[in-house]
Amino acid sequence: MITPASGARLSTVPPGVRLGYGVGSVCTATFGTVPGLLLLFYMTNVLAVPAWIAGLVAFLPKVWDVVVNPWVGQRSDRTVSRFGARRPWMLLGALTLPPAFAATFAGPPLTGLPAAAYVAVCYLLTATAYAFYEVPYKAMPAEMTGDYHERSAILQWKMVFIGLAILLSGSVAPAIAGTEVSGYRLMGVVVAAVLLVSMLASFFGTARAPVVVRAESEPSLRAQFAAARTNRPFLLLLGLSCAQMFAAGTLLAGAPYFATYTLGDPGATSTLLLCIVGPLLVTMPGWVALSRRYDKRGAMLAASSLFAAGAAAMALTEELGPVYAHACVLVVGVGYAGLQLLQFSMLSDVIVHDAAVTGRNRAGVFTGLWTAAETVVFAFGALVLGWLLGVAGFVESGSGAAVEQPASAVRAVLYGGTLVPALFAGIAVLLTTRYLLTEQELRSAGA
Repeated sequence: MITPASGARLSTVPPGVRLGYGVGSVCTATFGTVPGLLLLFYMTNVLAVPAWIAGLVAFLPKVWDVVVNPWVGQRSDRTVSRFGARRPWMLLGALTLPPAFAATFAGPPLTGLPAAAYVAVCYLLTATAYAFYEVPYKAMPAEMTGDYHERSAILQWKMVFIGLAILLSGSVAPAIAGTEVSGYRLMGVVVAAVLLVSMLASFFGTARAPVVVRAESEPSLRAQFAAARTNRPFLLLLGLSCAQMFAAGTLLAGAPYFATYTLGDPGATSTLLLCIVGPLLVTMPGWVALSRRYDKRGAMLAASSLFAAGAAAMALTEELGPVYAHACVLVVGVGYAGLQLLQFSMLSDVIVHDAAVTGRNRAGVFTGLWTAAETVVFAFGALVLGWLLGVAGFVESGSGAAVEQPASAVRAVLYGGTLVPALFAGIAVLLTTRYLLTEQELRSAGA
C-alpha cells in the first residue's frame, strides 16, 4: 500500500510551486517547437541536405530516446539527495541542453552530407541532455498530489506556459532565423538562453514541492518494459498519444513548406503557428471544465476530433485561400490545446492507478517510456514528411530562398502536411474510445 512520504503535504499544491512547475514547460514547449518547426527546413533550404536525408537526421537521434529516457527514469526513481529525486536531473539538463542546442544550429561551413552529419551528432547530444530534464519533470505531478482533478489544475498552469512558449518561439525563432546561416546561428543562441532560464526557474521554483508518494524503480530496463506491457490503460494512452504526436509532428514540420509553397508566403509560418498556439492561452479553463463534465476521455474525444477535422479541411486551401487555411489551423489549435492538457493529466492518472493496484509507485518508469515514445514518434512525423518530399522530387537549396519546385513536390507539401495528420488524429479518436480509466475506476481501485 502506498502511503504519503514522511513530511509530505496532503493539501493543495501551493500556488508558488504550481508556478515554478509550470514555468519549466517553457523549455519543453520551446524545444519541441523550434526543431520540429525549423530543423527539417533548415537542412533542406539552408544547408542543401537532400530531403530524405534531412528526415533521417531529424528522426534517428530520437531513437536513442528509447534507451536514454527509460534509463533516466530509472535513475531518477532511485536518486536520493537533498534536492529530492527529480530535481538533480533537472539541473543536469539545465546545464547541458542549452549549449548542445546552440551547437545544432551553429551553421558550420558545410553543406550536403557533411552538414547532415554535423547536425546529427549535435542533435543526438541535444536529445540526451533534454532527457535529463524532461523525464523527471513529467514524473513530478503524479507525486505532488493524489487528487484526480487537482492534477489537471496543476497542468493547467503548465499549459498556459506551453502556449506562451510556443507562441513566442514559433513566431520569434523563424523571424530571427530568416533565410541565412547567420540568422540560424543567432536564433540558436537566443533559444538556448531561453531554455536555460526556464529550466533553472523550474529547478528553484519546485524546491518546496510536496511529495505525496515516493517512486520505486524497476531493477532493469527490461523490467520497465515488462511493467508497461502489463498495464493496459498505459498502453492504450500511449497508443493514442503516439497517434496524436505523429499527427502534430507532421503538421508542424510541414508548416514552413505549407506557408512557402502552398500559401506562397514564407512569413505565414508565424501566423499559422499563432493560430495553433493562440487557443492554448484561452481554452484551458474550458477544457478543464469539459473534462469535469464528460470525464477526461470524453474531452479527449472532442479534442482529437477537432484536430482531425481542421487538418483534413486544410487540404482545400488552394481552392479557398489563405484566410480559410488560417481558420482551419485555428480549429486544429483548439483541438491541440485539449489534447496537450489531457495527455499529461491522464498519464498522471495511469501512474496513480498503477500505484493503487500494484502497491508501488513507478512514476519514472512510465514517464521515461512515455517521453521516449513521444519524442520518437513526433520526430517520425518529420521523417515521413521528408521521405514524401524526397519521393515527390523536392529540390533542396543552399541559398535559404524558395526555389522552383515540381508540381509533384507542391502536391506532397499540401497533402502530406494535412491529410496525413488528419488520418492519425482519427486513429487517436478510435483508440480513445477503448480507454476506460475514468475517475470512477480510479476510486474503485482505491486511488
